[in-house]
Amino acid sequence: MKRDKRLRTQGPLSAAAARWYRQIAGEYQLESHHLRLLEAAAGAWDRVQSARAILDEEGLCTTDRFGQRRAHPMANVERDNKILFARLLRELNLDDDGPDDPRPPRVGRRD
Repeated sequence: MKRDKRLRTQGPLSAAAARWYRQIAGEYQLESHHLRLLEAAAGAWDRVQSARAILDEEGLCTTDRFGQRRAHPMANVERDNKILFARLLRELNLDDDGPDDPRPPRVGRRD
């Protein structure tokens, strides 16, 4: 049985993110540019999970070279990638049931 090329990603993803990518790509009719957004969203979610694992192990604060307590850099990575993930999902517009969004156009929007 030949695998659908649409279900393959270009870059490395975790097993969970690759599974999610294949599930969404299989359930929705997406064009190639949508698949790139979907892959970027899966990658962003992977970075959220990686940052969370580091924060769970090392804590939210770290000590700099001057002995001062600072926010762990992974806290920013986690926050930024959560925002990116949410924005990419909004752009994909996979949820057709919600009210119209007043923000700028989304890809895949069906009017």
